[in-house]
Amino acid sequence: MYLQKILTSVLACVAIGSFSGLATAQNRGDDVVLDMSQAFRKGDRKKLSQLLPQARGHALEPWAAYWELRARLGDASSDEVEAFLARYVGTYQEDRLRNDWLLLLGQRRDWAGFAAQYPLYRMGDDREVKCYGLLVEQLKGQATPQMADEVRRLWYSLREADDGCTQAADRLYANKRLTATDLWRKARLATEANRPRAARNAVELVAPDALGELAQLNDSPVKFLAKRVAAPTRVRQELVVLALIKIAQTDPDAAANLLDTRWGVHLLPEEQHWVLGVIGKQLAMKLDSDAVRVFAKVNRDSDLNDDLLGWKVRAALRASQWRLALNALRAMSDEGSRDPTWVYWRARAQLALARTDEARQEALQPLQAIAGARGFYEQLAMEELGQRITLPPRPVPLSAEEKDAARNHPGLNRALYAIALGLRSEGNREWNYTTNLHSPGGMGDRELLAAADFACQREVWDRCINTSERTRNTADYEQRYPMPFRDQVLRRSRDIGLDPAYVYGLIRQESRFVMDARSGVGASGLMQVMPATARWTAKKIGLNSFTPDQLSERDTNITIGSAYLKLALDDFGGSMPMAAAAYNAGPGRPRNWRNGPVLDAAIWAENIPFNETRDYVKKVLANTTAYAALITGQPQSLKGRLGSVGPRDERIPEPNADLP
Repeated sequence: MYLQKILTSVLACVAIGSFSGLATAQNRGDDVVLDMSQAFRKGDRKKLSQLLPQARGHALEPWAAYWELRARLGDASSDEVEAFLARYVGTYQEDRLRNDWLLLLGQRRDWAGFAAQYPLYRMGDDREVKCYGLLVEQLKGQATPQMADEVRRLWYSLREADDGCTQAADRLYANKRLTATDLWRKARLATEANRPRAARNAVELVAPDALGELAQLNDSPVKFLAKRVAAPTRVRQELVVLALIKIAQTDPDAAANLLDTRWGVHLLPEEQHWVLGVIGKQLAMKLDSDAVRVFAKVNRDSDLNDDLLGWKVRAALRASQWRLALNALRAMSDEGSRDPTWVYWRARAQLALARTDEARQEALQPLQAIAGARGFYEQLAMEELGQRITLPPRPVPLSAEEKDAARNHPGLNRALYAIALGLRSEGNREWNYTTNLHSPGGMGDRELLAAADFACQREVWDRCINTSERTRNTADYEQRYPMPFRDQVLRRSRDIGLDPAYVYGLIRQESRFVMDARSGVGASGLMQVMPATARWTAKKIGLNSFTPDQLSERDTNITIGSAYLKLALDDFGGSMPMAAAAYNAGPGRPRNWRNGPVLDAAIWAENIPFNETRDYVKKVLANTTAYAALITGQPQSLKGRLGSVGPRDERIPEPNADLP
């Protein structure tokens, strides 16, 4: 088979022993592949067709061929597609193109063609393709009792307007398997997410005659409501709900006032509760104490979805309203209830309300299922159960055969080749597909450990970490928490009085130790430092010869990044959670977020309004605790690193008031 020649070329690269310099030394076709990558990004179909013959036989030929055909897929014949799928059978590129082709077949309503290809689709992670698949089952009369729930879940999770799930929902609604409330809820979610096209698609299914009013509502929800005095029909009620949601996004107090004084009496209880949930969420994201008062008006928590319930829990935790939090937690879906975040806080709420030893023991029991060193709430669960955080023993060492299987795997090698060539996005996708999606359920634990070891040996640290984290029943924490550049990090950290575990915890989250990592806003290097921040920090620490281009140098990046982290830590009185928040979101925001009651820092972190920063702070602190256990060999405490968070003592001068 022709592909064997390509795979042999990939495996030959492994024998070199290192991928450094591969882009210039191993294959003269590398420049062709890179040119084709650029042409694909620009949509230059002519150049792709011209270059493809020169990429034949190259280790990354499957990528070159994919780009060329994908760029003209709308005009390609089914025979061309079938030929590509046969030529590159078993590869990521085969399944990637099949994914693209299935979407196109669904849009064309070619259900016979779709039905022929869908059973061969291995990746299975495209929600719109899944919806098309469910729609085909409906058309064949093979709908299952669970189908409506699955379509609803997929449709709600898609933020952008789509065709597949919208069509599947339309069919289910026509067959009375989905209700009008289901469709209006999709419109509410899309309106809250500021996705007017997705909202329009949902409204068109349930009330096509209302599209004109929906357009007016989107133009100005305030004017829309001002011109109406009542909501005599279900459609008008739901349009009022959408208008109030839209107003709440920018002015939750105004939305609350309109609901209280004018529109509440016209809405059904479920509709009122949803609007209150959105208003409460917006107030909670502003850390406004009124959020609890608004959420308390929702007397049937089952009317809210998990996202709104989550914000109700956060607001209740901030106000020490444990009963309110517990009621909201009990109303979450089964899926939401299994999230370690809510398992932990449900136990904490039950503990706070427990009056007997028996009740306290019952509250602690669910924590047994999540307790461990794996993540933030898993570590806190360990401590709640009275245990210090220790890392499990390393698994049985990999055998030579297990290591060889990873080193000789074509997909893993092709992924590493692409990464070495500078095609990191393509390499990451192929690696993730190979480890997680090519076979049902992904690789087994031992295979994942071997693949992670392969990446570690090649110093492709992000693939090493991400792959190691996927193991389910065993874990190698030295592999999950590698310590590249150990001498430099430990020496620099200790020179400035900073916990090296904290530095490692932050680098792991910022860049996964990718030296040339660069964010969309210009942060660069291991510690993802912004140029302006770097200049300020360099001046602060007396690094007079610094220029921003030096951020690409490992040691300089570590020097600047760790110095800024130490300055932030000093500015926030040694609070690791607040310093981490400042590193991610800038110091001004956590300075505002700390105002209010003195809080357990876990509650403070869970109430951070930005999803990215909230996740970042929790991961950095969990990383830090794991690294501390590795560096010291001693049991650790996450709670000890968290402490409490409250307003700054105004009597104490700010050490770094100009911290950027």
